[in-house]
Amino acid sequence: MKKAGTILIMLTICAFAQAQKTSYAQALAETAMKRWPDSFSMKAGSPARWSYDQGVVLKGIEGIWRATGDGKWFSYIQKSMDHFVQEDGTIKGYKAADFNIDNVNNGKILLLLYRVTGKEKYRKAVGQLREQLYNHPRTSEGSFWHKKTYPNQVWLDGLYMAQPFYAEYASVFGEDTAFSDIARQFALIEKHARDPKTGLLFHGWDQSRQQKWADQKTGLSPNVWGRALGWYGMAMVDALDYFPQRNTGKDSIIQILQRFAKAVTAVQDSRTGLWYDVPNLPAESKNYLEASASSMLVYTLTKGVRKGYLPTSYLAAAKKGYDGLLKQFIKEENGQTNLHGTVSVSGLGGSPYRDGSFAYYMSEPVIVNDPKGMGAFILAADEMELLQSLNEGKGRVVLLDNYFNSELRKGPGGNMVSWHYVWNEKDNDGFSTLCDVFEGYGAKTKTLAASPTAQNLKGADIYLVVDADDQKESASPKVATEKDAAAISSWVKAGGVLVLFGNDSGHNNIKSMNVLSSKFGIRLNEDLFNTVEGRNFEQGAVDVSGGNPIFSTAKKIYVKEIATLSVTPPAKAIVTKEGKNIMAVASYGKGTVFVIGDPWLYNEYTDGRKLPADFDNYKAAQDLAKWLLGKTKKK
Repeated sequence: MKKAGTILIMLTICAFAQAQKTSYAQALAETAMKRWPDSFSMKAGSPARWSYDQGVVLKGIEGIWRATGDGKWFSYIQKSMDHFVQEDGTIKGYKAADFNIDNVNNGKILLLLYRVTGKEKYRKAVGQLREQLYNHPRTSEGSFWHKKTYPNQVWLDGLYMAQPFYAEYASVFGEDTAFSDIARQFALIEKHARDPKTGLLFHGWDQSRQQKWADQKTGLSPNVWGRALGWYGMAMVDALDYFPQRNTGKDSIIQILQRFAKAVTAVQDSRTGLWYDVPNLPAESKNYLEASASSMLVYTLTKGVRKGYLPTSYLAAAKKGYDGLLKQFIKEENGQTNLHGTVSVSGLGGSPYRDGSFAYYMSEPVIVNDPKGMGAFILAADEMELLQSLNEGKGRVVLLDNYFNSELRKGPGGNMVSWHYVWNEKDNDGFSTLCDVFEGYGAKTKTLAASPTAQNLKGADIYLVVDADDQKESASPKVATEKDAAAISSWVKAGGVLVLFGNDSGHNNIKSMNVLSSKFGIRLNEDLFNTVEGRNFEQGAVDVSGGNPIFSTAKKIYVKEIATLSVTPPAKAIVTKEGKNIMAVASYGKGTVFVIGDPWLYNEYTDGRKLPADFDNYKAAQDLAKWLLGKTKKK
């Protein structure tokens, strides 16, 4: 069955890659940026307001930035939020006392900005939203109310608004106890809102049974609503990104997600692949196929498969849904890409009163380019467009050393955390962009905080060692030994791919790195080459065009202040400048070694925010990752 599932996903991915010619994610994002160039307002000419809709659009655009390394997308995200976030961290238009769970959603974007830029104003703004959750009213079992004005009510929508932000905040600020609270809230709403016959969840639940829309016995609203299902599904796959690997709550949410996926695919329209506004009543008069719910469910299924939470068989349903979205709702009009078919809003209670009846859901207007629908579609397209490259590294494991390079600093929550060339670090010094590149090719990224013994390297396809610590970086640096070199060389000989990113002698324990590299005919020199004065980037330019075996798309890269290499057979230099060896490779048994005297692919020079546009460091990261994955043993 596992082999059959693998064949299915490969065939689906290949068929999609052949058909996909346009980035619909980018096309619709361009429309959003044109519509809201500076700030976000629902109607042209009306004042901008702090709105969860904007967060959905910006999360989709974040996905484009991560997939392209083009800084214009990040700049738009930052500009959009800077309209609201003041220098003292206060948020224009935000009122904590409203206890509106919708107002927390944009915190995901603020966390991104804080993690990337480190600016204090974003940390303070994020802290205000976290403070709301500390004090937010809850049901007697512990679920967040939807709003203070909707007491004792839990809507599926609210899980998306709060839980992924809550989980990321807990991960970044070291609040490990929060994860049990998050998992419990997913479980509680499933317990109360899940229909045992269909497995679908009703839109809302009123613990008090005081609302006219609430069933007096169950407290449930009368109907299932498509977008509410979409919010809940996206909340699960997004919150799971931040759960510790061995947390029992993670397993609980995955099990809920699996039940959810089975239920929603059972009501997917067999003809179009889309979902109805009220998904379980497709034959009812006036019911219609709806864009935002369909986009959200496509996103949930595709990401669920990519992350390994769902069986690969669900990818066929996701692909069919995405094809339906393109056919029915995406239209090229007036020189731009538009999304049709999104219901503007649907809720429960309030004034005028919304009774949750089928007639009520059918009464809400369906509009073009609704931001919730646009954001959801961009997110779905982000995931579907990743399918074009997932086969490059499917099943491979890229292991990043955190033993020779094990710098620590105080994290945002006051706890000591690893930093400087680590996967989950989004600031200039991190490797989150390179991590996205490897994962975009379908590989799994892991970290090794112990010595590279045969047992610890078992299961890894690529082992990346970066900038071994010296006394300036660590009080007790781990220095590579001959025993370490022997274990690594044996692993390479058996087919492993070793990557060594050194540094110049002033920032790196070159002697330690050379213990490893010299096994393969490569040594880092104790020199400083390609120095750069200020922002004179051209001084750091290196030409990699002209038939380079690794860089098939990159032509010009930036590599500053490096240690050059001494190379002896069987190793060979593959990139040089002014007669100096900059990059070298070696074949060793069944394996491969790549060495450069600089950590050059860290975020500062790959995420598109700093380098001039004519440098190709992001493309170089893609080229190198693809080449390295191609050197691994086939699985």
